[in-house]
Amino acid sequence: MKNTLWSKLITCYLILVLAVFIFLNTYGMSLLEGRLKKDQVNLLYKEASLISSAYRGNLFGENKAFDDIASQFTSIDNYLNIRVWIVTPDGKIIADSSNINNPPDVNINDIDSDFLNKNMHENTVLSNLFYEPMLSIIHRIDYNFQLRGYIVLNTPMSEIENKTNVYLDIINICFLFFFPILLIVFLYIYYITAKPLKNLMKAAKEYSLSNYSYKLNVKGLNEYRDLSAAISYMAEEISKLDDYQKKFVANISHDFRSPLTSIKGYAEAIMDGTIPTDMQDKYLNIIVDETERLNKLTSSLLELNRFDTRSALLDIVSFDINLIIKKTAESFEGACKDKKITLNLVFSEEETYVDADIGKIQQVLYNLIDNAIKFSHNNSQIKVSTEEKGDKIFISVKDSGIGIPRDAIKKIWERFYKTDASRGKDKKGTGLGLSISREIIQSHNENINVISTEGVGTEFIFSLTRSAE
Repeated sequence: MKNTLWSKLITCYLILVLAVFIFLNTYGMSLLEGRLKKDQVNLLYKEASLISSAYRGNLFGENKAFDDIASQFTSIDNYLNIRVWIVTPDGKIIADSSNINNPPDVNINDIDSDFLNKNMHENTVLSNLFYEPMLSIIHRIDYNFQLRGYIVLNTPMSEIENKTNVYLDIINICFLFFFPILLIVFLYIYYITAKPLKNLMKAAKEYSLSNYSYKLNVKGLNEYRDLSAAISYMAEEISKLDDYQKKFVANISHDFRSPLTSIKGYAEAIMDGTIPTDMQDKYLNIIVDETERLNKLTSSLLELNRFDTRSALLDIVSFDINLIIKKTAESFEGACKDKKITLNLVFSEEETYVDADIGKIQQVLYNLIDNAIKFSHNNSQIKVSTEEKGDKIFISVKDSGIGIPRDAIKKIWERFYKTDASRGKDKKGTGLGLSISREIIQSHNENINVISTEGVGTEFIFSLTRSAE
């Protein structure tokens, strides 16, 4: 049998049925027999007490009409299957409900000298009196503070065994009716567990074959519905990842092919003499620029990969963010002069210390200011500011340039994403600057956001933890 859920359920079902059946017919039977025996003993004591109370004045008196008294015990013998003896103090049976006119001429002490000294005997066999095991109780009769004799009640042990078997048969019959009900319960358990699992397995196979459009709809227990939703979500994310990988390959191929084509074309033109000697320096500079572009793209990809693999370690130190902003802004002096752009630095305090990785934060500032200059109009202004709010420092880079289209705002953080305006204005951009900036800020457990209106301008704001100093 295959190791399946169905086989496991059937095995458990058969083991459970067998275990219950064995338990009922062994230990259960023993408990039932003990209970019936206890009830029978209580009945015998009750009957003995009733006989003693009713006949105490007549028993062992002057008029010893034992046959008449014994005849009155016949109903007890017939209906309750209880044999009643009247025994003298010395052990002689003088009346017997089973032999009214002919009591056995037997002295119990001659058979078992210890018999009358106990209150109860189980599985008793007295020779010449009865030969099957009996349950006997001995009730002492005292009259006027003297022992006048005993009342001995006997009932067959087989009576208790027969009752035990009858009750056990009834229980087993009930169990046989319960047997199919239990089977239905196991079938229901199989239905609500195995069927959803089969649907989940089928969905997993479809998703493994890249059929991400397969609809998974599992009904039943909440746990399976939650698992189904989780698998569907995973498939959706894998589908997005698959699309991203295709887009990634296409984008990186495009961004590598363009500079490589230029490098190859200009190099061949120089080698075969198509480009005059006096013009070679110009095209060699183009080759160097394209090589630098490839180097920048490769460095950016390596930087993102370090964040993806969580191997980018941060060197957290306390430093003055205002000073870093000033140094970064100085590196754009030439680019600002070319476009006649003014960098306006506004700080809420003269010195503002934060806890962060100074090198990576400087990289974020460089990317944001570089983008602001690229997309700002000539003769415009870019504002870089810091503001303290509680234990956070908020850094803002705001331009009054072309802005970002509303449908593109959510996409700007994607790798290689460039708006059409970006591609037309800046062919050298890698489309990775904002992705790297977001990864750096998030690795600091901080946030970076953008506010932009097309044709009005764009503002990037990110937060850092203020230094406790």
